[in-house]
Amino acid sequence: MMKHRRLNFDNFASYETGFPFSGLHYASFFGIGGLVAALIKMECCDINEEDFWGHTPLAWAARNGHEEVVKILLKREEISPNRPTTWDQTPLSLAAENGRKGVVKILLSREEVDPEMPDNGGQTPLMCAACNGHEEVVKMMLKREEVDPDKPANGGQTPLSSAAKYGYEGVVKILLRLDEVNPHKPDNAGRTPVEYAALGGHKKVIKILLDCEGADPDKLETWDATLLWNAAVGGDEEAAKILLKHHEVNPDEPDDDGRTLLSHAASRRNGGDATRA
Repeated sequence: MMKHRRLNFDNFASYETGFPFSGLHYASFFGIGGLVAALIKMECCDINEEDFWGHTPLAWAARNGHEEVVKILLKREEISPNRPTTWDQTPLSLAAENGRKGVVKILLSREEVDPEMPDNGGQTPLMCAACNGHEEVVKMMLKREEVDPDKPANGGQTPLSSAAKYGYEGVVKILLRLDEVNPHKPDNAGRTPVEYAALGGHKKVIKILLDCEGADPDKLETWDATLLWNAAVGGDEEAAKILLKHHEVNPDEPDDDGRTLLSHAASRRNGGDATRA
């Protein structure tokens, strides 16, 4: 008796479907290896055909972690393993973004796969993995010599600042072990990794970054205020406590208007506006 495979439609239901979306796209999305192989043998479909989102069958298989389907598709000579989607995401970046370790390993074994190819926001596969906290994928990407661990996206954010922003302590530690990574590199708006960690209230990441050589917790950050000022005025009590414990933090450091935290607190208590115009 043939055993029927139960398909999970939960992921698929969140997408707006439309044409073209071929049978090969469906089979690749759900990881039905036998059907993928059969459709390819029939030679009735374009293996590199893009759907309504610009996804090829390989892109869907990579995104959803279907290793068997990825292997089947990559055996075809006409396959384009770097074919980008509408947002310039490659199968590798989609796999990295979703933590598909097996697929990442398969794709990185192919010489024609570019591990540094950015999407339309300038995010490389490494950054896609870093900003989603996929530690094992980050390690795999860093083994490639051509991968720049400090490469910024279009907005100037690095893999480190992206990981710090979302509080991924493990990824932050991995990246900080590399000499090429600048722990204080600002983005285009002037925000450093520690500021991103402070804005997110990620206590452990704040501590790690403040312990890096050259850290200046009293440096004026975005809006010309210190990390402590931003944490206190933003109501992040835990982040403020961590900063106050740091021996280099001066609680009396003024902002660019010459006002200290104490003066802001007094202004707020008296009904004044503690924030800047």
